[in-house]
Amino acid sequence: MVAAGGLQMLAYRVYCLDGAGKVWAAEWIQAESDSTALDAAREFAGSAHCEVWLGERLVGKVEPQRDLQED
Repeated sequence: MVAAGGLQMLAYRVYCLDGAGKVWAAEWIQAESDSTALDAAREFAGSAHCEVWLGERLVGKVEPQRDLQED
């Protein structure tokens, strides 16, 4: 897929895992690079452990976001 401005967009797959390491949610993400896909996955993941894949290649893992609240 080519986005406006001629940038090549790639179709990444985000898999969110439960406590047993089983997939409980999956989402497609369109991104122009691995780092952009990982950033988008962080927003999608919230409090879940997720993996980002491009085809058969594991791009990276996203750890749960933790709220930092002051007491």
